[in-house]
Amino acid sequence: MMWTVKGGEMDILICDDEPLAVERLSRLVTQLGHEVVATASYGLEAIEMVKFYEPDVILLDIQMPEMDGLTCAQYLRQLDPMPAIIFCTAFDDHALDAFKSHAEGYLLKPVMQQELQQVLDHLTKLTQAQMSTLKQKEDMDESNIKRQQIAAKTYRGVELVPVENIYYFLADQKYVTVRHANGNVLIDETLKDLENEFGDQFVRIHRNALVAVHFLDGLELISSGQYQVRCRGLEERLAVSRRHLPNLRERIQKI
Repeated sequence: MMWTVKGGEMDILICDDEPLAVERLSRLVTQLGHEVVATASYGLEAIEMVKFYEPDVILLDIQMPEMDGLTCAQYLRQLDPMPAIIFCTAFDDHALDAFKSHAEGYLLKPVMQQELQQVLDHLTKLTQAQMSTLKQKEDMDESNIKRQQIAAKTYRGVELVPVENIYYFLADQKYVTVRHANGNVLIDETLKDLENEFGDQFVRIHRNALVAVHFLDGLELISSGQYQVRCRGLEERLAVSRRHLPNLRERIQKI
């Protein structure tokens, strides 16, 4: 049995080795109308408390002694019931690892009340079935819960790109280029995993490319049997393989 939310109120466990951070998060959680059922100062303690209190959500620090938050999250994923995991950390270079661990949220310290509220409000909308699927498959790609943002490491730190702003994903050896409204970023994910997770929003047009359906603007014939696809707002064109052409045409007709 997974966690359920009654009237939007959730039982929340806070795990952080800094007492001031625990105090601040506790105050924010209470102000938002939720209950702090317990606090922990390191990963192993958090796991035992989750087993005992069965909270809906755990606010989990990443940098902690003995067991870090990412390792703790791996153990929490194996529990039933399993809490929703929200990472809270002062280090934005952990964001990519946090998203790969399929956390339901990632917040930078000092956590702002509005940001915490947005994440918690989103969780209240998740159905019990969705969270169950997330636990059983462990892989967010095959669940009904999709990320709203893609995390990419850049020279500025971690950049979060809204999925709705992405034109296409283009694979090149071990990395994938994310072409979005404000430029390009590289991510360390596979095209197959992205297709599994966002298959309803993106369509494969080539073995190395996924294009956002809502940006599709049509096909262009460039030579005998060779097509390329147009995207609204982009001058560049992407090649379409013959193998994926029938499915692409079908998706375009449904737009």
